[in-house]
Amino acid sequence: METPLFDFAAQKLEQHTGFSQLEARGTLRIAVKSAGLEPKSLTVAELRVVLEKLMPGELEQRGVKDTLSVCSAVLRDLEDAPIAESDSDSSNPDDIFRRLAKA
Repeated sequence: METPLFDFAAQKLEQHTGFSQLEARGTLRIAVKSAGLEPKSLTVAELRVVLEKLMPGELEQRGVKDTLSVCSAVLRDLEDAPIAESDSDSSNPDDIFRRLAKA
């Protein structure tokens, strides 16, 4: 099961590429897995790195033109989304320790 963050990013990827829902989710899942991450525990910071570093190559392989602008658009959508704020509730161990260090 994916997080709402994964679902949001896949929906925005679908919107900016013209991919079907299945294509967008599959492409994002491949990029996330290539980074050694799990869609079910994805954080905003991790998703940002995936979109900046891995997604342009994945999109290029699938014939998307101007991959950098697509990734930038998804990142902008992510920054403006309320879903990104809920990332502070993540149960990812790294996030928990990060929050504890700030307390």
